[in-house]
Amino acid sequence: MASGALSNGHAGHRDSETGTAGEPSASALRNGCTRSRQYNGKSTTEHQKKIFSESFEQPPIYVPVLTYMGYGIVTLFGYLRDFLRSWGLEKCHAAQERKEQKEFVPLYQDFENFYKRNLYMRVRDNWNRPICSVPGPTFDLVERVSDDYNWTFRYTGRVIKDVINMGSYNYLGFAENKGESLNSVAEATMMYGVGVCSTRQEMGNLDKHIQLESLVAQFLGVEAAMTFGMGFATNSMNIPALVGKGCLILSDELNHTSLILGARLSGATIRVFKHNNLQSLEKLLRDAVVNGQPRTHRPWKKILILVEGIYSMEGSMVRLPDIVALKKKYKAYLYLDEAHSIGAVGPTGRGVVEYFSVDPVDVDVLMGTFTKSFGATGGYIAGKKELVDYLRGYSHSAVYAASMPPPIAEQIIRSLKCIMGLDGTTIGIERVRQISASSAFARRMLKKNIGVVVVGFPATPIVESRARFCLSAAHTRQMLDTVLNVLDEMGDYLQFKYSRRSPCVRPELYDESDFEMDD
Repeated sequence: MASGALSNGHAGHRDSETGTAGEPSASALRNGCTRSRQYNGKSTTEHQKKIFSESFEQPPIYVPVLTYMGYGIVTLFGYLRDFLRSWGLEKCHAAQERKEQKEFVPLYQDFENFYKRNLYMRVRDNWNRPICSVPGPTFDLVERVSDDYNWTFRYTGRVIKDVINMGSYNYLGFAENKGESLNSVAEATMMYGVGVCSTRQEMGNLDKHIQLESLVAQFLGVEAAMTFGMGFATNSMNIPALVGKGCLILSDELNHTSLILGARLSGATIRVFKHNNLQSLEKLLRDAVVNGQPRTHRPWKKILILVEGIYSMEGSMVRLPDIVALKKKYKAYLYLDEAHSIGAVGPTGRGVVEYFSVDPVDVDVLMGTFTKSFGATGGYIAGKKELVDYLRGYSHSAVYAASMPPPIAEQIIRSLKCIMGLDGTTIGIERVRQISASSAFARRMLKKNIGVVVVGFPATPIVESRARFCLSAAHTRQMLDTVLNVLDEMGDYLQFKYSRRSPCVRPELYDESDFEMDD
């Protein structure tokens, strides 16, 4: 591997930002950042205090107790139904082993298949709904019904119009089909076609890809960037290229599946620290530095910290300045996944790095996706030129995957130019400011013409199922008011109002001064 890309020598950090022996200075440890700047009339320190004062109220103890009891009852009925199916008293729609394979190791009889067969199928109509319009602030749904308890669906021919979209990651509203700026995407489609049919290393390296990578690097303020056609693979296929056997990965317990898969594929040792818990992380770092590898006690080849900018399931933000200070102190490396924060967080949309005024140089590997704020697909890795050059030759995604389609690259370019103001308008920064200002459940929400994403086991722990709302700059105040009113109604209907805190006064939520940003 290139010596300057990722090696535990930490050569990339400037002396002015560290004390002797590579340790951070007092100011760096205190603030975790190298630049002191203000925006919106608030200092970086104020932003840090604000974000770390957030808390997540736990429901009363009877809520998880009743949840476990409910799952227990449904599970008992599931075993009863499986017994009836085994004797042919109830038809089984699920996948089964063939009779000649009955003595084989079962492929379909694990617990998750049991859960899907007996629990998930009862509520499957809440997912995978067919959409027949652009996923903007509102969309249209194809109505479907089931006659066999959601094992199969049939379409009624009716379209549910103008459902308020609170489920898409269209944070800045660039997933659209109107506007003159889309002409460049149409022109790219006519000129290049919709597919490349080759990898970047062969015949798939187009001028659009080079232009896009240059623009991404400029946007992030780093030396170089590399783009990939799939956001998930950006993590899962690049982490194994950076670390391997003899390396240590320290991963936040709530990291995305793509980060977890990439860590497992790498062959490195993985240790998990509590979510956003600096004491837990520092304990693991100290132990790794003092004791080294198990049995041999040799120093780890690399220590890589994996975190996300915003954890989409929890809505929490990484404590980036403190983690940067820790990684400097223990000479580790930091891999930051900004899939949900790039474009939507920070005064100009440059993610949590900008939000905390952290120097991009202090983050060794910057990762993000184009599937959220940019209304496209794919992802990027950015950082030092040595890092990017190394990945061009060793990344599985770069060597074996097809290149990003040219129209997708052009869509990202137009979105980036709009955010950066390179298109000669202020539309992009206005959308960034707008998203900053907007800060049997699913079935009833759909009846109210509101589309949301509900998430449950196995994507979450059994007692932590949730509904996830994604705000977009394209949402109007009237749409958000409608959603809030319906949520208030649903909370009463389903008895979901567990909070013991004093309720906010509704007029204060709409104080215009709270939403305006200073220029």
